[in-house]
Amino acid sequence: MNEALGSRRILYLGFNQDHSCLAIGTKDGYKIFNCDTCSCCYERSEGAISVVEMLFSSSLIAVVGAGEQPALSPRRLSVFNTSTGVNLAELNFVSSILAVCMNRKRMVVVLERKTYIHDLAQLTVLDTIDTISNPRGLCALSPNQENCYLALPASATSGSVLVYDTLDLHALCQIQAHRSPLAAMAVSGDGLFLATASQQGTVIRVHCIPQASKAFTFRRGTYPVPIYSLSFGPPSQSPQLLAATCASGTIHVFKLGSNSRCRTAAAGLLASVMPDSMSDIVDSERCFITIRNGSPPGIRRARIYVATASGYFHEWSLVVGPGREGTCSLERECALLSSASDDEISAQFV
Repeated sequence: MNEALGSRRILYLGFNQDHSCLAIGTKDGYKIFNCDTCSCCYERSEGAISVVEMLFSSSLIAVVGAGEQPALSPRRLSVFNTSTGVNLAELNFVSSILAVCMNRKRMVVVLERKTYIHDLAQLTVLDTIDTISNPRGLCALSPNQENCYLALPASATSGSVLVYDTLDLHALCQIQAHRSPLAAMAVSGDGLFLATASQQGTVIRVHCIPQASKAFTFRRGTYPVPIYSLSFGPPSQSPQLLAATCASGTIHVFKLGSNSRCRTAAAGLLASVMPDSMSDIVDSERCFITIRNGSPPGIRRARIYVATASGYFHEWSLVVGPGREGTCSLERECALLSSASDDEISAQFV
């Protein structure tokens, strides 16, 4: 969940690219936690921080202030080495920085109407993309350094996505993902899939990159609910999973392998003579397991790390059975701050 979280004590909450660490930005500074031990492995108290972006498990992080102190301008990005304590660079922008994404090749800085592509090694600007108004800083960057794709909203009135190749520096394709504006996006670990959810929150779609074709459609529910985050399981996992967290305090888990190729092809033929609303009914698969945050604990195993904006860390264990069968159990819960109550949630597979 790479966005500011309003007036709460926690201003930022985000996992690193391999989901081994969790970073939180607060009104007092920022902390980095090891997800395996739920222990704080680094912290720095310097004032309100709105963005903390890690580069896998390395000592390189990018930090943006929340603007409550003159030295922590929301228009200034600091690239910092946590091992040496050295501030490697400071980059200034014309307006507030809303999001920062990194992989081993590129660093992406998102403003409301511009997105900057940087070479990570030199921290030089390679390209600037003019975008629609993007006040939430919505974006998704592939952690894969070969399929190095960036997804950005392409329309303020519909769920259109611009997919940009950050290695060759050109627009790759544009995907008409939803009829309503986008609420959440995620790129799979291998850079081959893009998951999207609209502000309606009833349907989650997975698209193939770079073909710009729809691979899967999953129905979260029938009533609108804001989607907070999307997260793919590891590409090596079979079947590959997709998690969605929403405002109801629920995590929905979907199998990417649950739609067979023949069924997808047949549904596509049928949907070609139907309106879009009927197409969703033909194509969609409901989630095979639902975790309700705070509920009692309920072949292949998977783990989901869950972080709440009020300062809790949960680890859930999933046993993935055939078809839509599956069970889950809460393995542990840790308080990241001194006091907490469940609110917005973000989930990541490991």
